[in-house]
Amino acid sequence: MNPFLLIRPTERSLARLISSYCLKCRCQISTGATQFQNIDGATPVDSTPDVSEIAARPPLPILTSRKLNHMPANRPAKQAWLETLGTIEDEKLGIVDLHPDIFATFPRTDLIQQNIKWQQRYRKVDYRFTRNRAEMPGGGRKPWPQKGTGRARHGSIRSPLWIRGGVCHGPRGPISDFYMPHKSVRVYGLRSCLSIKLAQDDLHIVDSLDIPTENPKYIEDLIESRNWGLSVLFIDDTDIMPRSITGATLDIKHFNLMPVYGLNCYSMLKHQTLVLTLAALEKIEEKLLYHMHKTDLMDDVWVRKH
Repeated sequence: MNPFLLIRPTERSLARLISSYCLKCRCQISTGATQFQNIDGATPVDSTPDVSEIAARPPLPILTSRKLNHMPANRPAKQAWLETLGTIEDEKLGIVDLHPDIFATFPRTDLIQQNIKWQQRYRKVDYRFTRNRAEMPGGGRKPWPQKGTGRARHGSIRSPLWIRGGVCHGPRGPISDFYMPHKSVRVYGLRSCLSIKLAQDDLHIVDSLDIPTENPKYIEDLIESRNWGLSVLFIDDTDIMPRSITGATLDIKHFNLMPVYGLNCYSMLKHQTLVLTLAALEKIEEKLLYHMHKTDLMDDVWVRKH
């Protein structure tokens, strides 16, 4: 009989997590308890690891809960695996709770489109410029008398009717397309993109961005072995990235590093996989929850209209 079925139901979730490590690295990992007692009090299932295996490998921090602020009463927290970049193989370090209002919200594709349109246009500046008749040099003298010549009447050779004359209703640059959408549109767009990435299994949480080597071959083999796709966006809580991953991704154009304050909808949708560190995850939830629950009269007006 399978000994896993004899474990109490309350202990099955933790035992299932431990068994995944045992099947992957072919060793037993303890989480503080040395045994799981069977229901009938029969022979216990021993989970004590070997001493040599403990010395060769540090203990794994199995995270099962995080303090989440502004939790809704009727929605449970989402969960994701905590991974590491220290090995090429996909090694799980634990489970991380994610806020449901950020990673499990209804995706508003119309708001995502507004964010993408804004990001594509706000940097655009039209520098085209044409001079009108007042800005052209010369043309102050009447070219010929008003009457008696048989020709059409003209008052200046810089009229738009003339060759090398001024231009009427032409572009008058520089003209910027910059505009700022409402804060609620930007916040909901980020929430929608994060929820879509998590639902499509394209969002991964890692402990840090440290890797053992600066060799680009390492990061390419890691991403290929984990099926993270052709383009990956790594997000950290600071703009000073570890030297190892900076050197490994320097010449690879489709593996990009970004600080958490630069996270945007366009970059998330442009890359196939999004990788967040634990520190970046904390800052993302903190900032988005702050703006979601911030008391602002203009926010209430926008919500009533939309």
